[in-house]
Amino acid sequence: MRHSRTRRRALALVLVFLSPLVQSSLEQLAAGAQLYAKHCASCHGANLNGSAHGTELTGKTFLSKWGEKGTLDLLRYNVENMPPGRRSALGEADHLALVALILDHNAVKKPVNAVTTATNVKIASGEVVQGDGEALDSWSDAGTISDIAKSRSGFQNREVHNFRAVTQQELNQPADSDWLSWRRTADGSGFSPLKQVNTQNVGKLTLAWVIAMEDGSNQGTPLVRDGILFLTHPGNVVQALDAADGEVIWEYRYDYPPEAKTLGGPTKNIAIFGDKLFLATYDAALVAIDARTGRELWRTVKADYKQGYTHTAGPIIGDGVVISGINGCERYKRDGCFLTGHDADTGRELWRTSTIALPGDPGDSTWGGQPPEFRAGGDMWIAGSYDPQLNLFYIGTSQAKPWVAASRGMRPTDAALYTNSTLAIEPKTGRIVWHFQHTPGETIDMETGFERVLVDGDGQSWLFTVGKDGILWRLDRRDGRYRGHAETMPQNLYSRIDTKNGRVSYRQDIIDAKIGDPIKTCPGIYGGHNWQAMAFSPDDRSLIIPLHQLCSDLVGREVERTVGAGGYGGDSRVYEMPQAQGQLGKLVAWDVDTLKVRWTHTQRALFLTGALTTAGGLTFIGDLDRYIKALDSATGKVLWQMKLGAPPHGFPVSYATKGEQYIAIPTGMGVFRAMTSVMSPDIHQPANGQALYVFKLQP
Repeated sequence: MRHSRTRRRALALVLVFLSPLVQSSLEQLAAGAQLYAKHCASCHGANLNGSAHGTELTGKTFLSKWGEKGTLDLLRYNVENMPPGRRSALGEADHLALVALILDHNAVKKPVNAVTTATNVKIASGEVVQGDGEALDSWSDAGTISDIAKSRSGFQNREVHNFRAVTQQELNQPADSDWLSWRRTADGSGFSPLKQVNTQNVGKLTLAWVIAMEDGSNQGTPLVRDGILFLTHPGNVVQALDAADGEVIWEYRYDYPPEAKTLGGPTKNIAIFGDKLFLATYDAALVAIDARTGRELWRTVKADYKQGYTHTAGPIIGDGVVISGINGCERYKRDGCFLTGHDADTGRELWRTSTIALPGDPGDSTWGGQPPEFRAGGDMWIAGSYDPQLNLFYIGTSQAKPWVAASRGMRPTDAALYTNSTLAIEPKTGRIVWHFQHTPGETIDMETGFERVLVDGDGQSWLFTVGKDGILWRLDRRDGRYRGHAETMPQNLYSRIDTKNGRVSYRQDIIDAKIGDPIKTCPGIYGGHNWQAMAFSPDDRSLIIPLHQLCSDLVGREVERTVGAGGYGGDSRVYEMPQAQGQLGKLVAWDVDTLKVRWTHTQRALFLTGALTTAGGLTFIGDLDRYIKALDSATGKVLWQMKLGAPPHGFPVSYATKGEQYIAIPTGMGVFRAMTSVMSPDIHQPANGQALYVFKLQP
C-alpha cells in the first residue's frame, strides 16, 4: 500500500483546492479526486506533476500542449486512451470528473459549473497555477515496492496497421499461416497444414521468444492473423503482439469484480470476426474489442454473475453469429444454464436457448418432476464447432448437478435433458435441430461436455467426441444418429453399451447408490478424457487423444433444496488405475474409419494441454513434468522435447509469418494442481510460471 501521506494528498485535493468553488461543481471535483487517486496517481503523481511513469497534468509543459485546446478535446483523448490498457475501467461521467479536476488545477479562474459534454472551456483560461515541485514516490516498506511495481506500466498502446477483416469463409478455411479459431478451423480439428517443421528436422526447434502472462489458470489459445498474435491471459486480459518476436502492440484489460473469478480464472479462447475480437468475461458479459487498437467497442451482460454465472470458454462464430455458452450453473437458481447468439456488430442478443428442459419442452418429464429452479447443471466448459455446409453449430453440455442423482432428489433413470449431450444448433435462431444424450441421468461426474471434432469420410459426415469415461463417440452430424463408439481405455462404469443405438447401462450398484454410498469407478472424475482437446491427423485419419489413467471414489452428500444452494454435492478420492503401473499420462491414436487403436504412448506425467497436429507429421503436446513434446503422428514415437519453466497448459498452436513456421504453447498453473500434487508428488510443480513459449527452427 502507498504511504498515508499520499492518501492525505488525495484528500487535500478535495479539502484545499475545491474550497473556493460553488456546490454545483464540488461533487464532481470530489469524485474526480477519488478517481484520480485510484486510477491515475500511480503514474501521474499524487499532485498531477508527473513521474517517471506518466507526464505532468499541470504546469507549463502540460499547458504548452493542451492550453489552447478545450475540455472536450481532453475528454476525447482520455476516453480513447486512459487508463492505458484498461479503458473500460472508466465511464463518461468518470472522465468528465477527471477533466474537471485537471481544469481546476490549471486555471486561476475556477469553473463554477460542473463540466459536461456541452462544456468546452479553454484549458488555459486564467493564470497558470504553479505546482509544488516534482512529485515524489512515498515508501513505507518492502511491500510498497512490490505493489507499485505490479500496478505501474508506462506502456502506451499502438495500432495494428494494415489489418484485414476476417470473413466467415476464412474462419471455415483459414490461410495455412493463420490460426483463426479455438482449434484453428470451424470443424475443431486442431490441425495445422504447415510442414516446414517436420519429422526430419523437428530436433532443430529452438526458442524464438517468450512472454510472461498474468497470474491465474492459464488455459488459453493464441489466435494469429497475418503475423499478429492475439493472446488471451488469465484475468480477462488480451494483447496483440508481433507474432515473429513477441513485441506487444496493444493491451486490453477488462475490469471485472474480483469475486467473479472462479477456478483460477481460465479463459480457454477468444474469437475473431470482421475487425473485432470477442471475449467472454468472468462476470458473465460478452465484450467486443477493436482488433486494430484494443479499444472496447461494445459490452453486453448475459447474466448476473452474483448468481454464480461465469465463463471458462469463449465464443465460436457460426454463420456470422457470436455463439457462446455459460458456466456457473451448479447452484439452484430461477434461470438455469443457456446458450446465446449475439450480433457481431452491435452486441445485441439474438436468441437464448436453455440447455435445461423446462416446463412445456419435450424433455420436461425427464427431470423426475423437479421444479425448474432445482434443475441445475448443463454448463458448457468448452467452445463448440461449426459446419458451414449443414449450417449447424455443435456444442457439448455437462452433467446435471449435484453430481450424484440421489443428491438432486432423482434417480439415474431420470435422463435430465439436455445435460451430458451433444446439441446441434441453428446459428441464426438458436433452435435445437437435434440432440444426442451420451449418458442419460449421469450420476458420477463423468460428463461428455468437451470438444466436438467434425470429420468427413466415405460419404459420411461424422462428429467425434470423448468424455471422462474414455468413450469415443461417432455420430452422424446431419441428424445425430449413433454411428459407433470405441473404449479408448478400460472402464467399469457401464455393464453394457448397445451397439445399435449407443445406449449405455450403468452398473446396478451405481443405479442404486444413495446419499453417503461410495461409488467406485475407473476412469474417475478427472478422466479418462478431460478438457485437453484431441486433434485430427488427416494423413493418418486418426484422432490423437490425451487421456488420464485415474480412478476415483465419489460419495454424494445431502444438499439443501433452496434457491442459491445446490452445488456439486460430492466428496471424492482419486487414485491410479490398477493397470497403469505408474504411467498416469496416456496418448492414443484412434482410426476414425475402423474405430481401432493405431498406437499408444504412456508416461509418468499427465498430459495437461490439448493436442496439436501438423502436416509435417507431428503431434505437439505438453505435460506435468514441464515438457513440450513432439511425437511422430504415425507411430507415437517421441522425436523432440524441451523442458520449460512451468508445465505447459492450455492449447498449443502453429502459425507462420515472414516465411517461418512457429509453435506456440502456454505454460503455468492449472486447475488440476490440487490433484496432481497428490498423484505426482515426485514431480515438482511451480506455483506460477504463466507464460507463452514460442519455437521455430534454428537458422
